[in-house]
Amino acid sequence: MRALVLSTDGPRVEERPVRALPGEALLRPTVGGVCATDLELIKGYMGFEGVLGHEWVGVVEESGDASLVGQRVVGDINCPCRSCATCLAGHPTHCPHRTVLGIQGRQGAFAEALSLPASNLHRVPDAVSDEAAVFVEPLAAAIEILQQIHIRPTDEVVVLGVGRLGQLCARVLALTGARVRGVSRNPARLELLPSHVGRATLAQTDDDLAAGRRADIVVDCTGNPDGLALATKLVRPRGTLVLKTTTHDLGDASPVPWVIDEITLVGSRCGPFAPALRMLEAGLVDPTPLISAEYALADGMQALKRAAQRDTVKVLLRIS
Repeated sequence: MRALVLSTDGPRVEERPVRALPGEALLRPTVGGVCATDLELIKGYMGFEGVLGHEWVGVVEESGDASLVGQRVVGDINCPCRSCATCLAGHPTHCPHRTVLGIQGRQGAFAEALSLPASNLHRVPDAVSDEAAVFVEPLAAAIEILQQIHIRPTDEVVVLGVGRLGQLCARVLALTGARVRGVSRNPARLELLPSHVGRATLAQTDDDLAAGRRADIVVDCTGNPDGLALATKLVRPRGTLVLKTTTHDLGDASPVPWVIDEITLVGSRCGPFAPALRMLEAGLVDPTPLISAEYALADGMQALKRAAQRDTVKVLLRIS
């Protein structure tokens, strides 16, 4: 099996054996998506070694559930034990014993085969292309914000950083009717935002701050350790900061303004796949304009290099 593997020497494409783990389904990924988390893993985040990749769509080759065989699916990346106190309390994505696809203790999806519990799998509707379905995991992460906080149609919302995840967050949050603005130092990424989402450069946010204008809710999707400090400046007193950035390096944000201005901080990670698939099927969100380039799995190293470039939004891997 060919796979894109991360080791102490860095990433490389290599051959390695694969089999379904006991009680799990064997899957053949067709398309994978390179995520900012993959790039952080290469820098040392989580200390992960193994097959990269957690955004994927593919076909079920073997499963104890015969009805799944041959079906096109995507899969939740968290694999909990389902028996600990955290799981039984209804929080399986925070299971202390969980493995996470391509991130923690489990081989990822940038391979010609992978193993995942059948309970993690979700059928992809016929109307949803592979190119759209590969966005289900990050789209679900955007939807998770709506699971965690109430956004009113009268709210002012800023999405700071409109790269891979920020683009999806802006699209999802705009469905609430709130006034949503994407903020970026990169004009090309601002141009990718749909017309019903506002756009602002960093210089324009400086003007807002000078005029005393701040947002009710700020979502940090910068992927940059300094993003939290800027997000803190942009949110109003008693506003809400939603934190989506995970980086290997820590930033210099001070907690003092959070206390003085009584800011609510919300850590936000993985989200529900079923609503993401429904949004794609209904055409409420179209992520495909975000695709910057596609590479074959054999060219995985070039794909990672392209994904790290400033002008790139989403890179796809054609796996099989």
